[in-house]
Amino acid sequence: MSLQIEIQNVRHVLIRLEETIIFALIERAQFLRNHAVYEAGRFGSVLEGESLCGYLLLECERTHAKVRRYTSPDEHPFFANLPPPVLPPIGYSNNPLIPNQININNQIRTIYETKILDRVTRTGDDQQYGSTAVCDVSCLQALSKRIHYGKFVAESKFRHAAPALQAAMAAGDGSAILAAITDTAVENDVLSRVHSKARTYTNEFKQAAPQMPLQPDAIRSIYAEIIIPLNKQVQVEYLLLRHSLVVCPPLTP
Repeated sequence: MSLQIEIQNVRHVLIRLEETIIFALIERAQFLRNHAVYEAGRFGSVLEGESLCGYLLLECERTHAKVRRYTSPDEHPFFANLPPPVLPPIGYSNNPLIPNQININNQIRTIYETKILDRVTRTGDDQQYGSTAVCDVSCLQALSKRIHYGKFVAESKFRHAAPALQAAMAAGDGSAILAAITDTAVENDVLSRVHSKARTYTNEFKQAAPQMPLQPDAIRSIYAEIIIPLNKQVQVEYLLLRHSLVVCPPLTP
């Protein structure tokens, strides 16, 4: 089996991403809500009809696409029609995932702008629009990677499918698949670890910036109510597709 889908290795990747996401949110929390950054057309036609956040994200993806970032199976762009890589193609012979087009970045971006920002920023406008958008790009890319890594989680679970998951996939029942892949004990461990890290890091920053609004409970709630459910949504979509293609049978546990 590919090392990429051995469950312990998958968990190590997800654990490393916790710091990435926490620090990205801390960086964003230093600025006010700055609604202008997310208003399409606010800064004129030079932004190609996008908001400032969207424009910077697009320009970043255009550059990253040229160095083949989005040829990697664990990277997912927010925009289509990106330029081709200037580097020669690289093969991913050990990629365990089935070919798929699952990408929920539009949903992630909407939730980030309408729900996550309200939990990590203070209301108001400090006119730090450029710095705000730079932080937004970091947050969105980190969230996207963490959530779409659900494909690797799902493939690992498929290869060691328990009877309940096998039955749910055979029936093509998304709700039953969701129930079968949910491990409340593991999720609680993740939430406890994230909360502990967030408490440590935010406490250190608050000594220098007592007005910073970001609370450990907010980061925990983002994981509990947004990141984990979206990750499981990706898992369900992948497993439904996996079953429909019937590429290979699951391994015997």
